Amino acid sequence: MSDDSLFREVDEEVRQEQFKKLWARYGKFVIGLAILVILVVAGVEGWRYWQNKQSETAGDAFFSASKLAASGKAAEAVQQFESIDKTGFADLGRMRAAAAVAAEGKIDEAVKLYDAVAADATVDATMRDLARVRAAAALANSASFADIETRLKDFVGPVSPWRHVAREILASVQYRLKDYAGADKQVQAILADPATPAPLRQRALIMSQLLQPMVTSQ
Repeated sequence: MSDDSLFREVDEEVRQEQFKKLWARYGKFVIGLAILVILVVAGVEGWRYWQNKQSETAGDAFFSASKLAASGKAAEAVQQFESIDKTGFADLGRMRAAAAVAAEGKIDEAVKLYDAVAADATVDATMRDLARVRAAAALANSASFADIETRLKDFVGPVSPWRHVAREILASVQYRLKDYAGADKQVQAILADPATPAPLRQRALIMSQLLQPMVTSQ
């Protein structure tokens, strides 16, 4: 046997002996760490699976309730929407429930549902704002201008993304109350805003033409 072979064999035996000592000292910790990693990975995957199943279940319930609402079964739809407990789907379900109730002409009940969403701090801020705007729209044919104005006061500013629809709602209320000059002011603000969406701008043009003789005669 050459000297090199002898040295390699000795080094190998030394390494094996060192490994045995290290394993005897730290083996339990290594095994424990490996088990912990496996448990963590399994837990994460299990959580993801559970979340996905919850989302699937909530999604199925949401679309089932939507079909009930579309077929005119508002009461059944509301019950199913309210049974959804998955965040996001549940909030959207509450909004659809309110819309279903409003479609049946139960405005006060619908507004209560919208107001509940708007007041819920756990709901996404955009959806809370949408709930406030929809509540105002639902009341446009019955509430006083002061009530609607109070509900929409945070949405008529020049940078609010809701300003276009808020102005349209205010204009419709003022038109109903025969405040044609006030309605025209809202309509002209809609038309003067370069960011007004095309469909809303088209409606504003029609309303402006309708208002002009009434404003002149006031």
